[in-house]
Amino acid sequence: MRRPPLPRYNRRVSLRLAVVGHVEHVTAGRVPAVPAPGAIVHLAAPLAFPGGGGGVAFWQLVRSPAEVHLYTAIGDDAAGDAIAAELGASGAHVHAVRRSEPHTRAIAMIDPAGERTILVVGEPLHPRAEDPLPWGALAGLDAAYFTAQDPAALRAARAARLLVVAARRRPALAASGVRADVVVGSARDPREASARADYPVPPVALVLTDGARGGRIETEEGTATFEAPRSPPAGGGAYGAGDSFAAALTFFLAAGVPIAEACARAGQHGAAVLGGIDPREGQLPLALPR
Repeated sequence: MRRPPLPRYNRRVSLRLAVVGHVEHVTAGRVPAVPAPGAIVHLAAPLAFPGGGGGVAFWQLVRSPAEVHLYTAIGDDAAGDAIAAELGASGAHVHAVRRSEPHTRAIAMIDPAGERTILVVGEPLHPRAEDPLPWGALAGLDAAYFTAQDPAALRAARAARLLVVAARRRPALAASGVRADVVVGSARDPREASARADYPVPPVALVLTDGARGGRIETEEGTATFEAPRSPPAGGGAYGAGDSFAAALTFFLAAGVPIAEACARAGQHGAAVLGGIDPREGQLPLALPR
């Protein structure tokens, strides 16, 4: 089924947005180098925070005037309790099912060049359509950003006016049979690098970032490029940059910003987290276009 073009400026006073995906208990810190086989390294000044693809995107959207909803799953251990407490203090609408298993943890190692290497402990906990969550409420939202794995949950998210899907969820998108308005990912990640033709039901637009080179936007009309911010922060790590970009892109598109401008604006938000370890500390506030 062909969907209409992406909306242009609607200048809404407020927005209602959702993130559907996983939140990991992340411990991040600097290392002198990624460990070689058999080596031991120590994380310097480690920080613990709710991260993961859904978590980082959620925190970026919380820094906006929008009403924010999070659909996720949380484990039943101390890590899960810590995640639940932090999410609950966010002021957003958190729709979480508790699983009878440990919450997913992740270790993010930031090397001197700022590159992050991530070790995920266990499988990420994702919400599923069978979970007793208010899936019907998605139909009243302006946009949903999907980074979960369940095709049925993706079909539920399609009820939002605008659907943005993480490129790494291509298998779920293909299995769902729905058409995303935007698929967003990184051209540098083999799991995400793709073309519209790779999707059984091509999205209206495919957005792939490419670090300091900016990125490209592929639509039915062709391919366009956008530039990266001219003065990105120096040092720090890259953890959370792509997820912050995706969240900001969802926000601006829901506000009716044309996609090329939305990508340029979102680039500022992705670059802002490059100077730190916990991406929440660098995330910029999101504001509706004037």
